[in-house]
Amino acid sequence: MSAEIVENADAAPNEPFDIEPPYVPDPDSLAGIAEFDDRFLDRELSWLRFNQRVLELAEDPSLPLLERCRFLAIFTSNLDEFFMVRVAGLKRRIAAGVAVRAASGLMPREVLEQIWATAHELTLRQSVAFRDHVLPALAEEGIQLLRWDELDRDEQKQCKRMFKERIFPVLTPLAVDPAHPFPYISGLSLNLAVLIRNPKTGKEHFARVKVPPIFSRFVPLGNQRFVPLEDVIGEHLNRLFPGMEILKVHTFRVTRNEDLEVEEDDAENLLAALEKELLRRRFGPPVRLEVEESIDDDVLELLVSELDISEPEVFRLPGPLDLRGLHGLADLPSEQLKYPAFVPTTHPRLAEVESAAPVDVFKALRRHDVLLHHPYDSFSTSVQRFLEQAAADPHVLAIKQTLYRTSGDSPIIDALIDAAEAGKQVLVIVEIKARFDEQANIRWARKLEHAGCHVVYGLVGLKTHCKLSLVVRSEGDGIRRYAHIGTGNYNPKTSRMYEDLGLLTTNESVTEDVGHLFNNLSGWSRNASYDELLVAPDSVRSGLVDAIHTEIGHHRAGRPARIRIKANSVVDEAIIDALYLASKEGVSVELLVRGICALRPGVPGLSEHITVRSVLGRFLEHSRVFWFENGGDPQCWIGSADMMHRNLDRRVEVLVRLPDEGSVAEVGAVLDLAFDEGTDAWLLGPDGEWSRHASDGVHLQEKLIERQRKRRPGHATV
Repeated sequence: MSAEIVENADAAPNEPFDIEPPYVPDPDSLAGIAEFDDRFLDRELSWLRFNQRVLELAEDPSLPLLERCRFLAIFTSNLDEFFMVRVAGLKRRIAAGVAVRAASGLMPREVLEQIWATAHELTLRQSVAFRDHVLPALAEEGIQLLRWDELDRDEQKQCKRMFKERIFPVLTPLAVDPAHPFPYISGLSLNLAVLIRNPKTGKEHFARVKVPPIFSRFVPLGNQRFVPLEDVIGEHLNRLFPGMEILKVHTFRVTRNEDLEVEEDDAENLLAALEKELLRRRFGPPVRLEVEESIDDDVLELLVSELDISEPEVFRLPGPLDLRGLHGLADLPSEQLKYPAFVPTTHPRLAEVESAAPVDVFKALRRHDVLLHHPYDSFSTSVQRFLEQAAADPHVLAIKQTLYRTSGDSPIIDALIDAAEAGKQVLVIVEIKARFDEQANIRWARKLEHAGCHVVYGLVGLKTHCKLSLVVRSEGDGIRRYAHIGTGNYNPKTSRMYEDLGLLTTNESVTEDVGHLFNNLSGWSRNASYDELLVAPDSVRSGLVDAIHTEIGHHRAGRPARIRIKANSVVDEAIIDALYLASKEGVSVELLVRGICALRPGVPGLSEHITVRSVLGRFLEHSRVFWFENGGDPQCWIGSADMMHRNLDRRVEVLVRLPDEGSVAEVGAVLDLAFDEGTDAWLLGPDGEWSRHASDGVHLQEKLIERQRKRRPGHATV
């Protein structure tokens, strides 16, 4: 849950201002729908409602206390990234005079004004939840987050020693006067605005002190007592300004535009161009100023003037600022204040119950396809083991892999390097433009190249977001291909927190399609036709729209018809309009959307047969599923694509049709539970507001954990 918006914020870097082309529906195909000119909710405002749902989890007294702390931290980091990317994009659009009306009918300035109003409301609500509810509850459990005046004498002495020995040598006070211009304030840094006076001249001066991010945000004092780091620094400023009088000290924080723009005309120089642009990121213009509500007007006026911030962009909040630091409190070893421990287990088809030795993944896959559901199914004993065994297997000739985000100490990288060093052909499609993971991906790309892997950066103008692995193996009856197609990244760490699906298969039609796609990504082939895959930007949108119209045809013919979609975001107008058409025809449409939803359900004459639900919890719901009743012969697609312009038009995305009835039934059973009236969820109304529906405490994720524990036990793994 620590990166709740990572995927949602990821926009194509080489498209100015991230402008979506105006949607122009075909009037013939949308008869009876086009007159609903307000049929789309605004995507930015819908995202804020998503973060409001995160905040509601922090406000929920029935949740474990430290988990509520974590949700407060997630809310903060989510909003930070929203301002860095989405708000920054709106401001750039307005400044450039590119005022394109959104599908919701709102102009960028109107959206921005509503964002400011809603964000102010939500951040104040977060502060109240922390100060009036979470903080007292923590104190009742013996966990105290104190301000300086609440420390006892011994604790203050302890802080004084720590400041002298560890903090003071790191600090750099920056004065502001004619010889010292206003310093650059880095994005998301916590800072002290200090007003000092020279006792000899009586002249007042302003200085800025950056709170070093290398220290714990909340300083531990022992016995589960903590104090904000800025309080410790603020009480010892006389060491930084000897001989001066400290008049006022205020905390502030700036959010900057940290989006990237990289021209890709020369793909060979993409790494160098990206590295250069990463240096520029630190100097993006400010988009938000957070200050403690007690700040003096004259100090605030100076900050606003020097940072060129407008009044709506100033957020006056109760301290302490920057509640991302609550992740540290949430990690305290107080297990009774957290979700009950959960350990993924090996999928039954990959579990060796008669021996302690790991199962032969290739032998197991020759018997059956395996549909994985993470984090309930262990990633390390399935996908990771698949690649590690491939690297060590002398019969494996080649491994082809896409990498979008992976962990810092990734065993996936190690396996690919081992395979290359063993003489196998290894192709790695590395997406070095994965937002906020660019530096890490550049580092891994070079490491892979040095080991002898063939590293490709995908197609010019497109992000490679699909999740694919292909293993080519020589066997007694010839060459056999094994594939993994997933909805989530090849990241062992996030696989424990992100809910995702993945298919391990030897199905010849699927693996042949995957092989063709890798050739398209690495060479000059431009085959856009596949039998078992839908591939963006060529066929995901059109394929799903065709499937929706097929479902309409089944309904008209009296055959069973139903559409169920699970996604992170549903924004694409063409797909939404197709769903509206299905609803008008009487087809039941059920959507499970974690984040943004631009569709209005329950509108008379338009969407009476559409319901939209959202599930949030201990795991981040991340899988994308497209399930169609198909006249009584259900079909199901899973993959990496959300229903957004960037995914369908500016990324390489893959959906795979599950090739066997058993896998389709497995996914159908999960969807049955997700859409059950007795399952906790938020429900979307036609006005764009979400209301929480809690029924007898039945939570989707807890129910799936319970199911996992009851099934045939596999090997527990961490």
